[in-house]
Amino acid sequence: MITAMVSSRVFRLSVILLLLTAPALAKDAPLQVIDWPATGTPVVRFTFGKFKPLPGMSNLHGYVMDITAENLSLRLIPAARFSLYLFDKNKVRVGEDAIGLSNVGPGEAVKFESTVMASGVPASVSIQEISQAAKTISLTVNTTSQGAMLKLDGNEVGTTPRMIYVGAGKHTLTFSKEGFTDGNFPLEISRDDVSGGTVSYELGASAFDSIELRDGSVLNCDLVSISGMDAEIRVGCSIQHIDRNKIKRVMFTQREAPAANLPPATAPNP
Repeated sequence: MITAMVSSRVFRLSVILLLLTAPALAKDAPLQVIDWPATGTPVVRFTFGKFKPLPGMSNLHGYVMDITAENLSLRLIPAARFSLYLFDKNKVRVGEDAIGLSNVGPGEAVKFESTVMASGVPASVSIQEISQAAKTISLTVNTTSQGAMLKLDGNEVGTTPRMIYVGAGKHTLTFSKEGFTDGNFPLEISRDDVSGGTVSYELGASAFDSIELRDGSVLNCDLVSISGMDAEIRVGCSIQHIDRNKIKRVMFTQREAPAANLPPATAPNP
C-alpha cells in the first residue's frame, strides 16, 4: 500500500515536471532552421528565432527576430547578402527584408537581430541570395607588347593597357594587334573577388616580317623579294615596292617551310 502511494506520487510529480518544462522547451525552440544553399553542400545555416511583436503602425506590424548564421564551410565568407521573405500561415508573403554577413570565419557563428515590417502575421520565412550579377570589379589588363586591341566578351573596350569592369561569371578577353597572332584569355570572376587585380598577356609571335625604315617608321608585311635597288612587299592583298635605300633593317618572322614535293630517292646506276 505504501509502495503504491509512493509510486503514484512519483508519477504525478513526473507529470507536473513535464507540464512545467514543456512550455519552456517550446519557448526556446527556434521558429525555423534553413541551410543555404538548399541543394548541394550547405555553406551557411540560419537559425531564426520567433517573432517578437512591436507596437503596430497603421496597417503594418513590426517584429524583431533573433537570427544566428553559422559558417559550415572551411573558407572565410568575406561578404554575402540575402533577401528575407516573411509568409503567413497561408503561405502568403506579408513582408521582406535584407540581411548581410561579413568576414565570417570557418565554423564561426554570428548572432544579430532584424527588425521587419509585415502586413500580416508572419508564421515562416525563406531566404534567397541577392544576385551577384550586378556586382562588378575593376581589373587592369596589359599585354606584351602594349597597344593591342582588347575585347571583353566580343565587345571592344580599347587598347592595352586598359582598366576594365567585369561582373561575376566566366568571360573571354580577346587580343589583337597588327603583326601579331590573335589570342584569347579565359577569365572567371567569383563573388569573392575584389577590385585591383591585373591580367598580363603575352601576344603570340609576329605573323609578319617587320621592315624598319630610316625615317623611324615600321612596316608589318610579307617581304616577297629584295634586289639591289628595290624591295617587293605584300601588305594585305596588295603588292608594293620600296626603295631599298630607305630600308634600315628587316626582321623576319619564323615560318614553317612547306614540304618539298620531291620524287623518292633512287639508287644510282652502277
